[in-house]
Amino acid sequence: MHALIDFPSFLRPEIFSLDLGGFTFALRWYALAYIAGFVIGWRVILRTLRRPTLWPGLEAPMRGEQVEALLTWIIIGVILGGRLGFVLFYQPAFYLAHPAQILRVWEGGMSFHGGLAGATLAGFWFARRQGIAASALGDAMAMVIPIGLGLGRLANFINAELWGHPTTLPWGVRFPGSGGLCPQDWPYECARHPTQLYEAGMEGLLLGLVIWWLVTRREALRLPWLVTGVFLAGYGLARMIVEIWRMPDDQFLAVDPAGYVLRLGDLGLTMGQTLSLPMVLIGAALIIYARRRGPQ
Repeated sequence: MHALIDFPSFLRPEIFSLDLGGFTFALRWYALAYIAGFVIGWRVILRTLRRPTLWPGLEAPMRGEQVEALLTWIIIGVILGGRLGFVLFYQPAFYLAHPAQILRVWEGGMSFHGGLAGATLAGFWFARRQGIAASALGDAMAMVIPIGLGLGRLANFINAELWGHPTTLPWGVRFPGSGGLCPQDWPYECARHPTQLYEAGMEGLLLGLVIWWLVTRREALRLPWLVTGVFLAGYGLARMIVEIWRMPDDQFLAVDPAGYVLRLGDLGLTMGQTLSLPMVLIGAALIIYARRRGPQ
């Protein structure tokens, strides 16, 4: 017997549901997290644009109406990229056999790395079309992504998904459903690392506070690509650390008992770590480049 935390019984994936003519409409916490992340991020960018001294050349790089138009393209990029990333990175064999299932986004299955790639492509396309400096747009986006990340990880916890390995630590959570099942040789009550909360704290709250401090106190936006670099390196490191305690997806466990997709002897990298490592390297390179280039 050891101390653990029971998953709160009042938490449900759905906020409410309505039956309308045989069709059930449900508002889920995960969908609300996406909506809130986009809206709050949009407002934060508008707030920084009202302080032109924060930007290179002491001039705001975008107008308010451009940010509204950008939001539409970013939403499209995140949804398409997130879904295609999940299909390609996590379950390619299943979706190759069932291609019609790719469109069923409402059933879940999104990849952050795919969503980031989709948002990046949409952002660069928008910047080129609008004549906006790619560095300014990239830094603006990187500044607010932790908001959506934090909210999304909290929604993952409410959904009781993406939990961690079994643990005897006192903050281990006894999740409902399959999360409450531990290996047969586990000699204790089944509690798991709440890795969703670890990620919300590291990728969302901590990273967001660091970036906001750099922007408002250190004028980081005046060094093009610095904020983007800090975000990429910070997220990549946080994700790689949390993956130590996060349970790999079943399809990877079926191939490797540790869930590794790349093995280095007894060590290895999970899919999340494999996708995050390039982010750390690119982020570090951008930080070095921005600091050497200096304020603009």
